[in-house]
Amino acid sequence: MLIPAFMKIRPKFTKNKETQFFDILQNRVNQYFKLNDLKKEGDIGLIAKSMVLLSILMLPYIIVLSFSPSILIAIPLLVLMGIGIAGVGMSVMHDALHGAFSSKKWVNNLFGSSIYLLGGNAINWKIQHNVLHHTYPNVYNVDEDVSTKGFVVRLSPQSRRRKIHAFQRFYSLPLYGLMTLSFMVKDFRQLARYNKTGETVRQGKKPVREMIKLIFTKATYLILIVGLPYIVTDYSILQIAIGFLIVHIVAGIITSTVFQLAHVVEHVEHPIVDKSGNIENSWAVHQLMTTSNFAPRSKFTHWFTGGLNHQVEHHLFPHISHIHYSKIAKIVEKTALEFGLPYNCEPTFWSALRSHLRTLTTLGGHKIRTELG
Repeated sequence: MLIPAFMKIRPKFTKNKETQFFDILQNRVNQYFKLNDLKKEGDIGLIAKSMVLLSILMLPYIIVLSFSPSILIAIPLLVLMGIGIAGVGMSVMHDALHGAFSSKKWVNNLFGSSIYLLGGNAINWKIQHNVLHHTYPNVYNVDEDVSTKGFVVRLSPQSRRRKIHAFQRFYSLPLYGLMTLSFMVKDFRQLARYNKTGETVRQGKKPVREMIKLIFTKATYLILIVGLPYIVTDYSILQIAIGFLIVHIVAGIITSTVFQLAHVVEHVEHPIVDKSGNIENSWAVHQLMTTSNFAPRSKFTHWFTGGLNHQVEHHLFPHISHIHYSKIAKIVEKTALEFGLPYNCEPTFWSALRSHLRTLTTLGGHKIRTELG
């Protein structure tokens, strides 16, 4: 079923016999934190990790500005900066904008503002990611992560299939490099839409103020990332533009690929909203049906991606810091299996990537119904 435009009325989840699954799971997870005398937010280790990742982002920038190194040296520094942007986005900004970095609101706001170092916008991220994606993952024309790329990359079986999609398994990964670059334009269209639909007001924000803030932060970002290097270094504007692209393409490929491995892989579902605006399952079961983990035993993957390899746990408990996901994963898996519910997981990053590419092939070359798997 093709849905012609973004839904103005949010779908409703269905209460069923599995509804008690989440009540039991919550009790077990809460008991884990109580018995181990742990806070659900981050700790001093997360702050130290944030400093490391922010340094990976900022130090290459400072070196390039200060010394104008040769192109052969500058390019690896810019690649490193792109890696830093991806790391900060996944491990620092992500937890903070979910309110999971710290129990103190000002600390979350401070580290959440790191999104401006990525060229992004906080209110847009909270609406698109925290509200729409986290509530309705893989629901076409509600979850923008699978709905807004359809002309070039088909990520939902409910979006229109075009001839170009037959080749998307070959070109999609490079195109993911446009993710953070797209912030430069997409944020304006997105905020205008959220202002119009009332999403901005629902977040307790004033639309005009947020638009002014968006213009100011974008201008400041471009001055710092493009204008300042042009003023204080020996690079030409063309070289600076190429450097800007290198940074964002590296960051975009890493970040977007990690997100895709959680929801656009085999065995996850893309549920249909019926004519009455209902989704078949309860909210928690929907998260299990539409989400997958990957590389759960890889400490490096968990560290660098900010626990995004434990997407099942993250979607069920977005207000718990990622530092706890590998521990509560056993509780989540056990409870899901007790209720006969899926616990999707790929053993490695590479197996998840292969699954994603196979899914792109299926979506691009075959007429399928409403689900994958």
